[in-house]
Amino acid sequence: MNIDEFKLSSGSTLIEAFKEASSFLASAGVDEPESNAELLLRHVLNVSRAEYLMALRDPFPAQHAAAWEEAVRRKAAGEPAQYITGEQEFYGLTFKVTPAVLIPRPETELLVEAIAAEGDKLWPGGSPRTADIGTGSSAIAAALKHLRPAWQMAAGDLSPDALALARENAARLGADITFKQGNLLEPFAGEPLDIIVSNPPYIPAEEIETLEPEVRDFEPRLALDGGPDGLTPYRIMMDQLRLLPAPPRLIGFELGMGQAADVAELLRSAGHWDEIVTIPDLAGIDRHVLGIARN
Repeated sequence: MNIDEFKLSSGSTLIEAFKEASSFLASAGVDEPESNAELLLRHVLNVSRAEYLMALRDPFPAQHAAAWEEAVRRKAAGEPAQYITGEQEFYGLTFKVTPAVLIPRPETELLVEAIAAEGDKLWPGGSPRTADIGTGSSAIAAALKHLRPAWQMAAGDLSPDALALARENAARLGADITFKQGNLLEPFAGEPLDIIVSNPPYIPAEEIETLEPEVRDFEPRLALDGGPDGLTPYRIMMDQLRLLPAPPRLIGFELGMGQAADVAELLRSAGHWDEIVTIPDLAGIDRHVLGIARN
């Protein structure tokens, strides 16, 4: 189909525009066409869901027709809705997102919760020095700072564009975070860190072409490519721990399907943590691995 063919029918109401777009997106092979159409329509009209539902029988505002048609065409071409709307919610906070950063996923909220809970056990009422490695939009760092305001929060990323967006998000959310540019732990060389948390690239390089087009064609490859087996960033970080005065007492990683045992073994072999914990996501897939030095 030709995605440039989409045009809003003259005299449409909001509900008619919604149905028209849903059908068009479904024909283009878009998953969840109805939810995508509603999300984009609310974005174009700049209304809440309650306002949207109340206005469904109203005429479509002519001044928004061009923006609506463009948004639907972009979605039909496979672009993630979050890049079209420019935002994504994570842990109750709204983050600006662009193609410079990976779109925050719900399963990463479980890593935030686990780090906050274990940090409380290790430093009850304290302010541990924490670094989010490969911060992207700053979702993990800002969410942790929101949950634990007393924690000393820093974040790093190799991409200057990602860091610029991360700074913007942190400023807008009122999160006091120190940002550093560099490869994984390198910008933190010589600095004591109590906690390291990271959702690094973990897709094996040869599997990237098999990903869903929304991910493969639009999200940054730098945030996806984990090397030949997807584990390169974890190995690099384990090696870079020597750059720090001492290993962190708490370290937590997100990882891909089937990688938990290998990442857990990397942590175990490093010998710095007396407890290694694997945490499944809501689908039951082992998604996070923590290393904890309780003694």
